[in-house]
Amino acid sequence: MDTEAVRSFVCAADCGQLQHAAAELGVTQQAVSKRVAALERQLQVRLFHRTARGVELTLDGRTFLPHARGIVSDVDRAVAAISPGSRALRIDVLGLRSAQAVVLHEYWRAHPDIELDVVALLVNDPQVAVAAVRTGEVDATFRTIIDPAAVPRDVRMVHMFDSPVHLLVGPDHRLAKSKSVTPEQLRSNRIWVPGIAPGSEWQLFYQELVAEFGLRIDAAGPHFGDEVLLDTLAESSDVATLVGARDRYMWPASHDLRRIPIVGPSIVYPISLIHRVPPHPGLAAVVDHFAALELDTALSWRPSWAISRGNDR
Repeated sequence: MDTEAVRSFVCAADCGQLQHAAAELGVTQQAVSKRVAALERQLQVRLFHRTARGVELTLDGRTFLPHARGIVSDVDRAVAAISPGSRALRIDVLGLRSAQAVVLHEYWRAHPDIELDVVALLVNDPQVAVAAVRTGEVDATFRTIIDPAAVPRDVRMVHMFDSPVHLLVGPDHRLAKSKSVTPEQLRSNRIWVPGIAPGSEWQLFYQELVAEFGLRIDAAGPHFGDEVLLDTLAESSDVATLVGARDRYMWPASHDLRRIPIVGPSIVYPISLIHRVPPHPGLAAVVDHFAALELDTALSWRPSWAISRGNDR
């Protein structure tokens, strides 16, 4: 059933004239007449008597009218439920344990009345996530498009924060007792990061990291999940991995894993947000919350494609 035809019927019934209904709906009188006629053919009944003064409901029209109002109301509610600005702000994160998700949770805890929907699209290609933003499936995504020329004109990419990278090791690792480590100290260590997706922004991050510091990043093997990775670290004396300082990882107390800051320079992963233009009304407050995060003023290394705060694309 054509819901716009049903809407035209309801409007004509309320206005009593097709001309007035057309003005209310922003269409021509002929369009309203055709819609009502098509609805009558589908229902195989007459809904209106045409009179010199306009239209009057038939008995079948009176019977159908309350149901038609329900249809129009249901359609309006359904559209409102998914329309940016009327539904909850929907943001895509790289993972529910990621730093972005952690900071978003902190924001929600400070503003529990905010309607916020945090999702993980589970796609590696940032352009796929951007397509979801452009179609309205999500309002924003924590991704980075490396090439500025590839950022579509109907979206905007802004720098949100820098995520310091930590070394994560088990209790028997030779660096386990270190309070901090330098990139130079990491050169002889196997840093296992399984499942680096080809073409992803994090693949490019690790490529530049290796080129800059000569690190030994091992991406061999499939990624069977964070739990398997953490179990491996707990049992190993020579395997380490890299994690974000704000990333949320949980492991049994018996694992006794150690997070070790990297300094001299620190290594940071730049986090960007891509959103629609114009943005969801609730997004500005989220951006302000991230902007208030304490900046890392220490000597830091960033990949070449990082954008700085205020230098948005």
